This record gives sequence, structure tokens and C-alpha cells, in this order.
Amino acid sequence: MTHQPDNKLVSFICSIADDCLRDVYVRGKYRDIILPFVVLRRIDSLLETTKDAVLEEVRYQREDLGQVELDPEGLRDASKYVFYNSSPWTMEKLKGTATNSQQKLVANFEEYLLGFSANVQEIIEKFNLRAQIRHMAVKDVFLDVLEKFTSPYINLTPLTKNDPEGRLLPALSNLGMGYIFEELILKFNEENNEEAGEHFTPREVIQLMTHLVFEPLKDKLPNIITIYDPACGSGGMLTESENYLIEDEAFKYKGDVYLYGKEINDETYAICKSDMMIKGKDPENIRVGSTLSTNEFSDMKFDFMLSNPPYGKSWASEQKYIKDGKDVIDNRFQIKLKDYWGNWDTVDATPRSSDGQLLFLMEMVDKMKAPTSNRIGSRIATVHNGSLFLISV
Repeated sequence: MTHQPDNKLVSFICSIADDCLRDVYVRGKYRDIILPFVVLRRIDSLLETTKDAVLEEVRYQREDLGQVELDPEGLRDASKYVFYNSSPWTMEKLKGTATNSQQKLVANFEEYLLGFSANVQEIIEKFNLRAQIRHMAVKDVFLDVLEKFTSPYINLTPLTKNDPEGRLLPALSNLGMGYIFEELILKFNEENNEEAGEHFTPREVIQLMTHLVFEPLKDKLPNIITIYDPACGSGGMLTESENYLIEDEAFKYKGDVYLYGKEINDETYAICKSDMMIKGKDPENIRVGSTLSTNEFSDMKFDFMLSNPPYGKSWASEQKYIKDGKDVIDNRFQIKLKDYWGNWDTVDATPRSSDGQLLFLMEMVDKMKAPTSNRIGSRIATVHNGSLFLISV
């Protein structure tokens, strides 16, 4: 991969944690503040140029139409994005009107958060951000964090700016913002892996997997590609796959790439969905919940699937969704075999209860396209018990 994040911006953002959060949170919890604030600051800056239009739409709906509930479609049209904020606040205004009262700032900030569209509200909820804000206010560091993220010396906006000394701060594209967010996720994942044993996939492994599934098909790729990860975590597998297609010299893919994923952990899901939103991707393609107990994408087949499902995951707690007694009730976990006489028979393919990882593989096999449906069929790369395992049809 040839892309590089803006290391000065990454370092500045990381320094916010050291400057403001060191005595308030343990190091492994820094990401609970930094990542959602990066998301909010970026979204806030994207909405800045259409803020007046959104507020005029709010006025029109409430005063001219007499609506009590605002129409999201009109607000999205006004904001020019799939998200919006209908409150009068921006992060700059919140900082500018802040007083020595942390509680007043919290009240204003919560009004600001309530103004966001439902898709951003979900991210705020999954990050448990309101509780974090109140905690920072109690510790008298909330205003410090807000001032850092709205500093005139950094630019997280899509517009070119000058700092107070007149130095040019280049605009930050969605792609550039995505690289910075990926780098922050990587740093925090590595930190948490060392301190809390959290499971994540090293970038080098992801890059190897992308080479394995894409390289043999570089001259056969369709104009639209779908990529799915049933255990997507913070989205690294998905974004690295797209980056490889678009940026590698062997590809320079010009078609459309659609990313899909599912994640059971609320916070990690929020990180992944935030990453998609920051890059201008459809955040609704990322779902939260158990992949094994619900067949979220039952009506879809995907071109490529890459995943690193959790090792040693027991599916005992989800067995009631998969089996009724001895009968398998989810056809993802059945296979058809010919008997001795050549007749097809449906067979239970569930593994022992401690081997949930195999069920993730079967979920991906269920989502494969037949080779006759397109020129490439489907390809899967998945990490199993420390080994790379490749399937293609």
C-alpha cells in the first residue's frame, strides 16, 4: 500500500490524550474519547458550509409547515450528506460560548448531540459518549478536550485554512481523513492488544489476504464489487481491501466498491460505522449484532469475503437460533450430500460447540456466488487458528 496518513495530525490527536486524559482515564481507555471526538469534529466540519441551509430548513418545517417532528429527508437534502445536525450549535460555537461552568458546557453540548441525525446518534450511543462527557466535566477536562479539537493549528476540515501565524493548513479529503482514522484505530488496537488482550488483525496479514483474493482476478474484475466481513471489528479488513483495489499499481480499479460488515461489539461497531461515514461510504451497510444468530444479509451474495473471526468462540449461547434439538433450523449450517444411491440429502454441518469459527466460514460460503452468475464467482480469505485459509469458487 502506498498511502500514508498525515503523521503530524495523527501525533497531534494522540497528544490530546496525553495532555488532557492522562490522570482521568487509563491508557487503554483513551480511544473511548479520542475516536468519537475525531468523528464528531470531522462531521461538524463537513456540515459547516451547509449549516445555514439546514437551520433554514428547520425553520421552514417548524414555522411554515407547522411540523412537530422534523422531516429527515429535507434535512439531508439541505446538508448535502447522509447525516445532519439540526441544532444551532457547532463545536466552534460551543467553545466560543463556554464559560468556567463545565455543567453549562455539558448542557449545551448535549443539545448539540441531540441535533444529529439518527445514524450519528447511534454512533454516539454505542460509544457511550454522553457518559464520557459528563465524566470529563466532573474531572474539569471537558473544555480542554474541546479546545484541543477545535485548535486553529490543526485542520480536520475539507477546506484549506491558515493558522494564526499565517501558515497554510491543507484541506483534508475524505480519503485522507480515512487514513488518519485508520492509523488511530491501529495505534489504539495495538495498545489495547498489549494491555487487554483484544483481538485484531495486523495490517500485514490483511494485505497478504487482499493479495491472495484479488491478484488472480485483476483482469476479470466487474464494474461493481461487493466485499463482506462477517466479523468486521473496526473495519480494517474492509477498508484495506478497497485501498488495495484502488491504489495498487496492478489494479487502479475505477469501478464502484461496496463494503458490508457485521460486528457484535457495540464500541467496535461504532468505530467501523464511523470510519465508513468519514470516508463517504454508506454506513447502513455495517450492522450490529451476532452474525451466527441472525442472517442479516440473507438475500445477498458477495464477490469477495475476508475475515478473521474470533478464535475459540463458543456458539453454545446461540445454539437455540441454529438448532431445535437435533434439527438444524438455519440453512447456512447445513450441506447437501449425495447418499449411496446418488440422491441428495441435507446434512447437519454444525461443529462442536467450542468451534464457532467454523460457523463464520460457513456463513461466508453461504454468501458465495456461483461461477455462472458472473465471470469470477466468489473468493474468500479467512484466518483460522493462526493460519491463512483460502477458498475460491
